[in-house]
Amino acid sequence: MEAAQARVQNAVTARSEELEKGQIRSVEAEMYKCNLKCVENQSYSVEDKDHCLERCSSRMMQIQKYVQSEMEAYQNRLQRCAMDCQDKARDKMPASPKDGVVDKIRGELEKCMINCADSHVELVGPMFKRMGKSIASNKYS
Repeated sequence: MEAAQARVQNAVTARSEELEKGQIRSVEAEMYKCNLKCVENQSYSVEDKDHCLERCSSRMMQIQKYVQSEMEAYQNRLQRCAMDCQDKARDKMPASPKDGVVDKIRGELEKCMINCADSHVELVGPMFKRMGKSIASNKYS
């Protein structure tokens, strides 16, 4: 079970780093360059500077919100799958189970949970590819 969780975490971490290094860092660098121009412009009032900084940060904030939303949706899907496994196991459990029955149902539950993890590892690549395309096209939906 722990190995399955590690596979999910490793897949998400690897693809997150690819997305961050491949696309998000360049956007972040542009934001900081823009921010620097805002604070270096001595003709700006405090309010002008603050508006400038907000404009510079808006794309990065949209990307962060979008990625967070996608990751939350992914996590929710994984949790729903795991909860479905737990419900199925609970439904199979008799009122007064014998040890052999409990072990069998526990084994089925573990197998179901591993299947959830494995099926969700397969979703990581397409999900990050979709996010990358959205970031590249400035469409965060």
